[in-house]
Amino acid sequence: MKYLLFFLCVFFNLQTSNAQKKSTNQKAVIKTTIYCDHCNQCETCGQNFQSNIYKIEGVKMYELNAEDMTITVYYNTKKTDLETIKTAISKLGYDADEVKADAVAYENLDNCCKKA
Repeated sequence: MKYLLFFLCVFFNLQTSNAQKKSTNQKAVIKTTIYCDHCNQCETCGQNFQSNIYKIEGVKMYELNAEDMTITVYYNTKKTDLETIKTAISKLGYDADEVKADAVAYENLDNCCKKA
């Protein structure tokens, strides 16, 4: 009986500790509007995007896909959330799913990055 009780205590303790170790890392694919084919290399827009996206606490990495018009963001859910990331992208002049680009930021983009 003692062994059974001990085994059950250890088992439940392990289950509880595993439940607390759930991953806090998330991946989100955000639909955006990119009108140029060189945003990753663009000296103004690309550098601006790269430097500002990493200012969002919790963002670990991003991938900009101009062909698919998506931004894949890898982030820590304990430090930020998806709405904060979308709002930050919007403030850079780009749409982020349902969050429309900030009009002033969009006007500050290079002409090659705007809709023709």
